[in-house]
Amino acid sequence: MKTVQINSAVWKESDYFVAQCLNVDISSFCDTKDGALTNLQEALELCFEDNAHPEIIVIEKPEIVDFTLTYV
Repeated sequence: MKTVQINSAVWKESDYFVAQCLNVDISSFCDTKDGALTNLQEALELCFEDNAHPEIIVIEKPEIVDFTLTYV
């Protein structure tokens, strides 16, 4: 059994909480924060179970940064 440290972000979007893994491009959602995190864990476990060598990006000190985007 292998262990890996995973970083995730959780936010409320409309009526649901979204949980996004920062290390692997997988996300999930639920009507509760804990449910979204549980669903994300299950999705990650399935991904890792089906992939012997998943690509895991190491994220150091993730930070939420707000900025203004101007576009046409």
